[in-house]
Amino acid sequence: MLTVEEITSFLNKDATDSLKRRAREGQRYYEGIHDIRNYRILIPDANGEYVEDKTHSNVKISHPFFTELVDQTVQYMLSNKEAIIKSDNPDLQAELDEYFDDDFKAELNDLLTGVVAKGFDYLYVYKNSEGRLTFQWADGLGIIEVRSKDTNDHCDYIIYHYVDRIDDDGEKIEKIQVWDKKQVWYYIREGAGAVELDKNRPLNPEPHVTYTKGENDENIYYEEFGFIPFFRLDYNRKRVSALAPIKALIDDYDIMSCGMSNNLQDLAEGIYVVKNYQGENIDELIESVKARKAVGVDSEGGLEIQTVNIPYEARQAKLALDEDNIYRFGMGFNSQKVGDGNITNVVIKSRYTLLDLKCNKLEIKLRQFLKGIVKIVIDGINSEKGTDYSIRNINFDFTRETLTNALDNANIKQAEAQVKQTEVNTLLMVAERLDNETLMQNICDVLEIDYEEIKDKLPQPTDELENLINDEATEGDNPPPAQT
Repeated sequence: MLTVEEITSFLNKDATDSLKRRAREGQRYYEGIHDIRNYRILIPDANGEYVEDKTHSNVKISHPFFTELVDQTVQYMLSNKEAIIKSDNPDLQAELDEYFDDDFKAELNDLLTGVVAKGFDYLYVYKNSEGRLTFQWADGLGIIEVRSKDTNDHCDYIIYHYVDRIDDDGEKIEKIQVWDKKQVWYYIREGAGAVELDKNRPLNPEPHVTYTKGENDENIYYEEFGFIPFFRLDYNRKRVSALAPIKALIDDYDIMSCGMSNNLQDLAEGIYVVKNYQGENIDELIESVKARKAVGVDSEGGLEIQTVNIPYEARQAKLALDEDNIYRFGMGFNSQKVGDGNITNVVIKSRYTLLDLKCNKLEIKLRQFLKGIVKIVIDGINSEKGTDYSIRNINFDFTRETLTNALDNANIKQAEAQVKQTEVNTLLMVAERLDNETLMQNICDVLEIDYEEIKDKLPQPTDELENLINDEATEGDNPPPAQT
């Protein structure tokens, strides 16, 4: 097991880890907290040293493009309203639906959001009160993987830490859990104090699963998973978030937009040209103009207002260029570009191309991740039910829904119906050369009807033949009357 000194060392290293620093940056931008919040305007003072200019406007507005791109990716990935994890075996599908229900999809939504925004995130596995495996999103910023130097391929421990509360003195109470393949240790750290075992835990270390049996719950049983119940999903091999290629573009958009707001506020009334000003410094002049709309000058002084044309068109062009590049290099769908009068399904599909490419890459990672999760579930089902299900019985459905043109859809359906009608008419034209069963099978194929389900309800060929023979015999017994 890890010693307290080792745990403290890992926590200290994690606080300055470059991978976590980039992940926190991605999370910050997803929450709309951009670098523009720290933007300052510097001007030289009387001594030539640069100081912050607090007299002019300094608008700090974040434009959360990254928030939209992350949510867009996640919702597009999970746009299929049906089950993601499927099986052709109805019994197995019924079992899977118990595990991978709407609650699982909600946790998967949080997981994918963290993966795209931060570059990686985790899913935690535990057993609920019913004894069934359940999945919950775990914040990757609070998870440290500990690997031995000899076996770097496998994680020996997981350190999961989080701030539980803040006490009356403003000190953070941090809870720390150390997991291995069999059990978990609980620690606590108050403020900048030392890491200590949590004495409030009755059982420390504690097995992965504890449960009781008996009427009075007198018998306590323990169970271990045999694996560390934290599973990591990476956005890419380097675990770099989707923010990396577009951060500079978002920052430039923020600066350009806020700069235009600053110009509108500061230059709304023009530039004041003051002659023989009686005040002490320029700051006092600016405050006088803003507050009292007046300044003091001597007998030879005066004040003129020079209007300035703000380069609005140039800034607008730069903002539009930045916006296009953010969606282009962020591989997203810009909904503002749809309403230009050319909205056929082909055009709409072409505008989803970049988003499809991004989601296709993420889908490969997600399929690999879900296989490990599903394998654990299937092993549990086999152990409990005595079945022999395999991961080969599972398939994943990530059918994604896109916007479509209703008129185009109606025209497509009409064309498909006309094709089917033509095919059926062709079959009826050659019906005399086909037996009844072959004819009906081909018609069912065209109409997408299961022939095996309806064949028993169809008239039998022998009955038709008997009726035909009887009709012919009747006509022979009663010949038409002779004409006179």
